[in-house]
Amino acid sequence: MTTRPAVARPRTPEPRTPGPRTPDGAAAPAGPAGRRSGRWRGWPLTFLLAAVAGLSVGPFYWLLVAASHKDSEIFSWPPSLLPGGSLGDNLERLQAKTGIGRVLLNSLLVAGLQTVGALVVALLAGYAFAKFRFRGRSFLFVLLLSTLVVPEQVMLVPLFKMMRSFGLLDSYQAIVLPGLCVPFAIFLMRQALAGMPDELLDAARVDGAGEFRVLWSVVVPVMRPVLAALSIFLFLGAWNQFVWPLIALRSPEMRTLPVALATLHGQEATTDYGAILAGTALSTVPMMVLFLVLQRQFISGLLAGATKG
Repeated sequence: MTTRPAVARPRTPEPRTPGPRTPDGAAAPAGPAGRRSGRWRGWPLTFLLAAVAGLSVGPFYWLLVAASHKDSEIFSWPPSLLPGGSLGDNLERLQAKTGIGRVLLNSLLVAGLQTVGALVVALLAGYAFAKFRFRGRSFLFVLLLSTLVVPEQVMLVPLFKMMRSFGLLDSYQAIVLPGLCVPFAIFLMRQALAGMPDELLDAARVDGAGEFRVLWSVVVPVMRPVLAALSIFLFLGAWNQFVWPLIALRSPEMRTLPVALATLHGQEATTDYGAILAGTALSTVPMMVLFLVLQRQFISGLLAGATKG
């Protein structure tokens, strides 16, 4: 019995993992030179982002620094980049001229009530436009969107006459009530609620929940990021109102913060810039606190439609 001679089989080369590549597809140099090139590759983008951040934060930092200096030191050259010791004096003069405590309370009350009321109206109206079928729904929604192109200044005279006929001038109601219906907020809530599955709402209705229970127990938890993002925008708009409060409010004890700061111009022969800058810096505190509290929900609301799955 003969045996066949063993035939040597060719060895299959083991697959090699590709090394790092350059942007043009060529292999990156190995060793210390390659590591150094990869380390410095992202520096241009980092430098650009740092420059943009500096342009954004720089004016705010100068505001905080200038609010702590005297008037003679604010416009000195070269400008001082370190805090001074006159912040307390500036706040004292601001309190004596405007009553900053009552002014801050007015602004917080007006902005808070207007924000909460606008959120409730936007949630109810957006839910109705998105999940209910009724006659004239499309026409009413288009009519609502058409008000976005109407300038605010056009409505000042009719709004003033309406509030005067109701006897609401120089009161909180004159500022809060016109800001309860915000077309942009209703549009945003309608678009967000349109993407919610109807099966989720039908399941709650089958369990015996009414519409308000469905809205509170199902819709609100799902829409929490959108509501948080919308609340920041609404509060910012209400906090910075100037033209309408200037027209509707007459007595000094009813003024909001932007109106009170504007009255500091022209009260005396010279403008007290130290008090104005101190009040301006103080006006940023509520917005910063609100953003820090709702930061996670705010970012989730902005990225709600960016990903799928």
